[in-house]
Amino acid sequence: MGIIFKQSFKNSLIIYIAFIVGGINTLFFYPRILESEYYGLVAYLLSASNLIMPITALGVHYTIVKFFSSYKTKEEKDRFLSIIIFFPLVIAIPLGYFWDYMHTWIMSKITPENQIIESYTLVIFIVAVSCAYFEVFYAWSKVQLKSVFGNVLKEFWNRAVVMILLSAVFFDFITKPEFIYFLTGAYVIRVFVMMFYAFSLYFPKFTFKLPDNFGEIIRYSLYIILAGSAGAILLDIDKVMIPGKETIEQAAYYSVAVFIGSFIEAPSRAMTQILQPLTSITLNDNDHKEVNSLYKKSSINLLLVGGVFFLLVNCGVHELFKLLPEKGYAGGELVVLMISLAKLYNMFLGNNGAIISNSKFYKISLPFGVGMALSVYYLNKWLFGVYGTDGLALSTLITIFTFNTLKLLFVKSKFNFSPFTDKTVIMLCVIASLFAMFYFWNFSFPSVKIFSFEISPLINLMLKSILILVLYVLLVVKLKVSTQINSLLERFIKIKS
Repeated sequence: MGIIFKQSFKNSLIIYIAFIVGGINTLFFYPRILESEYYGLVAYLLSASNLIMPITALGVHYTIVKFFSSYKTKEEKDRFLSIIIFFPLVIAIPLGYFWDYMHTWIMSKITPENQIIESYTLVIFIVAVSCAYFEVFYAWSKVQLKSVFGNVLKEFWNRAVVMILLSAVFFDFITKPEFIYFLTGAYVIRVFVMMFYAFSLYFPKFTFKLPDNFGEIIRYSLYIILAGSAGAILLDIDKVMIPGKETIEQAAYYSVAVFIGSFIEAPSRAMTQILQPLTSITLNDNDHKEVNSLYKKSSINLLLVGGVFFLLVNCGVHELFKLLPEKGYAGGELVVLMISLAKLYNMFLGNNGAIISNSKFYKISLPFGVGMALSVYYLNKWLFGVYGTDGLALSTLITIFTFNTLKLLFVKSKFNFSPFTDKTVIMLCVIASLFAMFYFWNFSFPSVKIFSFEISPLINLMLKSILILVLYVLLVVKLKVSTQINSLLERFIKIKS
């Protein structure tokens, strides 16, 4: 786990910094500068592009991770990369050619009060293709076990650009519509930066000679096309469906709650970026003992780190919503709770998805992915009408819990691997106990204002978070839940046995 912790630690720092920037954008800049209508428009456009991206990418970013380490000679690797880089064009070119029909179809699903979307549908296509090729070149660098620079571009680049552009809108350097076009341009530029970096790590001698296992590559790409992006699809399809029934402002309100609930997955995103290629390598080498070890260690460590963020987010969300300017943002506590529960369960599974997608049983990924997409779609249609945006979050939680449990059982039946250790129950009890202790309790402070800004919720949030964090760390260390975490902490503080 040495290389995992080294790069995961760097990736975690990058992601946390990116999430802080994203949090400032989401909680303060977007609501106050762009306001709910244009914020909802941006959320819709980016979510729609995220739905199209996996189809455009044709699963190539997973195909590179799956097969690259299986080739032993440079010639084999060059033949593989030479052909795989053109796969996304198979979808992107026809999709762009027939985009007028896509535009008409998209607008047919939008209510009359949300016609602001009509002028911007091409943004969906441009961002989708840009993100697809970014993932291709990011996977290109990950198989060289170099994920940090790509992680900066993936997690920090867009959030930093958004902060700069929102500041430009605030000072009237650009208009709100121009914000959308400049942001689209930033996605395009990011692709070329990632491409030059990937080529600097490994530049193939391009050839038209197909790899010997070309048929297997095609089959894998088609099977994996939805599987790896199922989690993102679950949340993005929610935001895309909102303008079909509600005003686009509701997409902005829901996006804030989803962002807060998704905050806990930051360590998972960091560790997954290095776990995927390592899982592929160990499976290609038939080292099942090491795969099982990675499974258990990634599960308990992600549950541990995700648990503390789950507590900080949910036990402070009441105060957090008080800091937002519009009343429409308030009342999203249940959305945050359900989304964060779904993310925590994802983290508990560790590298489960990587085991499935990089094994000989990868074909099961297709029915899992399609099943999740259909499940969340039909549950959304039903529960959105009954419970509003709370129903969208509930359908996501139900879908993730159901299909992740099936994945858990599948890996157990095929490999006899399990993420459970003797510390798993202990960790779950710690999380549940602290949640019950702090969710309904807050410090009592009188109203305190600075320049008409109410800061008492912020004081409450900070003090409560410090208290939770101290108790959590003490319990985790004393109970010796994770040897890796304890070893890491011993570098900074002396822990008594």
